[in-house]
Amino acid sequence: MLKASDIVPAPGIHSVGRESVTALAEITADAFRDDPFNRWLFGGFEPMQRTFANLARHIYAPNGFCQILSEDGEGRAATMWLMPGDKPDATPIGMLKTYAGLFASGGWSALMRGKAAGDAMARHHPKEAHAYLFTVGVASAGRGRGLGRRLIEPVLDACDRTGTMAYLENSNPANQRFYASLGFERVELFYAAPESPPLEAMQRLPR
Repeated sequence: MLKASDIVPAPGIHSVGRESVTALAEITADAFRDDPFNRWLFGGFEPMQRTFANLARHIYAPNGFCQILSEDGEGRAATMWLMPGDKPDATPIGMLKTYAGLFASGGWSALMRGKAAGDAMARHHPKEAHAYLFTVGVASAGRGRGLGRRLIEPVLDACDRTGTMAYLENSNPANQRFYASLGFERVELFYAAPESPPLEAMQRLPR
């Protein structure tokens, strides 16, 4: 079964924890600023960045595997993963803070959108063990140079060595070809709510 220690990062890539929550959130929110599903979910950039920070702080940094790719000392791209066996949930206090942030940003409707999205994503996760790519994002200053691929490929190489499936939800149709070029294939489209843009469940079998 894949473990974080199986992953050999490329130069310039560093595994990070709670000390880098702000950087993870800033890079990710910048990358997802115009993403159709996340615009529907959050309604704006500030709640998007705040929620990504809470999710990084309470779930992905303490429980999962987070990396930042830096150039000249500046973070340009970031990923948040859960490895097989990693705990997918925050503590009750962490979840309360995350939902409170959504409520403060957009009231009851934002809170309900967040819950609907979380419930829908949980329902469609594979039952078998897998590496879950929650987010990969490239900041505007780093786009067009293959930085997202550089971040993801070492994890996928480790997936192949250990016979581990990888899974993600693509929230932007413009990224479908990118994920397909890495070996991900569509499983299905699903909707968090009748009025939401779709999410594309994609999986990559080990090679």
